[in-house]
Amino acid sequence: MRTNPLVSIVSAAVWLPPDRDSAESAVAEQRVEAKAARDLGHPCLPVAQDVSAPEMAVLAAREALRLGGVAAADTTLLLHAWMHYQGHDLWSPPHYIAHQLGAHNTVPVGIQQICNGGAAALELAAARLSMRSVLSTGTGPRHALVTTADRFTEPGFDRWRSDYGAAYGDAATAVLLRAPADPDDPLLLRALHTVAAPHLEAMHRGTDPFARLPRENSSVVDMRRTKRAYLSEHGAAPFKKVNEEMIQRVVRGALDDAGLAADDPRIRFVLLPRLGRRMLDGAWIPTLRDLVAAPAVRWGSDTGHLGTGDLPAGLHEVLRRPALGPGDIGLLLNAGAGFTWSCAVVEAPAAR
Repeated sequence: MRTNPLVSIVSAAVWLPPDRDSAESAVAEQRVEAKAARDLGHPCLPVAQDVSAPEMAVLAAREALRLGGVAAADTTLLLHAWMHYQGHDLWSPPHYIAHQLGAHNTVPVGIQQICNGGAAALELAAARLSMRSVLSTGTGPRHALVTTADRFTEPGFDRWRSDYGAAYGDAATAVLLRAPADPDDPLLLRALHTVAAPHLEAMHRGTDPFARLPRENSSVVDMRRTKRAYLSEHGAAPFKKVNEEMIQRVVRGALDDAGLAADDPRIRFVLLPRLGRRMLDGAWIPTLRDLVAAPAVRWGSDTGHLGTGDLPAGLHEVLRRPALGPGDIGLLLNAGAGFTWSCAVVEAPAAR
């Protein structure tokens, strides 16, 4: 998807809880295998003790609105993405977030696309803003807020052992978007491209029957178990091949949407998702090395995988560092169960 008119990223925020669970402690207490901890490469993971995921999202959203100088009442769309339990049954977290912010003029929408939820929410928000800007007879800008939040609590989720190649940190993110873009906005969203391989949904289903209730098949979310069942039948080679092909497709698609060549010198980096070190080194980085000239970077080993929040947290890092000079371009990658892959292309506006 190429945004037209251009959608800007006005601000981005990440809210992290103060407590940390160190890999050293997890190994010493036999909560994770020493080799697995080394392969993951995360020295610690943020842990939310007394705050729920939606409450964290409110905190991140308030910061994004403050940084952007935009009132909550001026947002027209709020998309909230999550992958784990939000604290209540049959309840809408995005409506709660809008209520707490005072965003009474917004339309709250929930997004559930597992780890790619934040990227999906950004793409949908940008598409909605672009469409409304084209169709609207008004002259004022439109604002959308994208939030993500997850709290991976025991006993239902084991942040170190529930998955292969990823350890899960508690966090919330928020990104404020605007269309049409303002000349003073720090980033332009040039494109956001997504591809999928739906047949891989079975990796997170395995051989389990459809349950009647949550946790009926397993008392703990155990993606290792379902993946073992899938791989025992299909082997690892087909998934590896599809993953490499989809990384290539999504990057090429994003570059094409943005009208860029893979060797464009303005592209300064390709930001990786916050997955384990071994997974990135073994699959993602070699694939990207033959695809784009810009280096692959990982900013976030100190948080672990943030569920739906990796790509929005990456936008926060791009703005915080700052990583781009005037006219420079960055690519941000993400992936999630299903499987789905997304690539965002952002640009720092040229100096006026």
